[in-house]
Amino acid sequence: MTRTSSHCANASAQATEYTVARRVRLRSLAAADIEAASDYYLDHVSEQTALEFIDAVERSIRRISRNPNVGSLHFAYELALPDLRAWPLRRFPYVVLYVATSDEIDVWRVLHSRRDLPTALQPPEE
Repeated sequence: MTRTSSHCANASAQATEYTVARRVRLRSLAAADIEAASDYYLDHVSEQTALEFIDAVERSIRRISRNPNVGSLHFAYELALPDLRAWPLRRFPYVVLYVATSDEIDVWRVLHSRRDLPTALQPPEE
């Protein structure tokens, strides 16, 4: 096999490799977090910033769905919640908190990074 045909064979093999995105489940608390943050940006900053925030959330969730292990396990250890991962939004002080299973990404919350995240992740008292 010549160098050129070897290179083409490698390029062909690489071209067929791709990552399949997992289905995303957005919990109601996560949806409420996103709505509250975008409302804040709309009311206190600008409509453009609110839209940019939503775009940042969508980009982060797409990235997580394609690469589920990208997030930090820091809170999994701190809270004894196996597999809980955190991924920061770009340009905004928020983190996406999620658990990846074999077939889906379960987004638990989207919280401001200055919040007491361990407290915010505790189940509500009845």
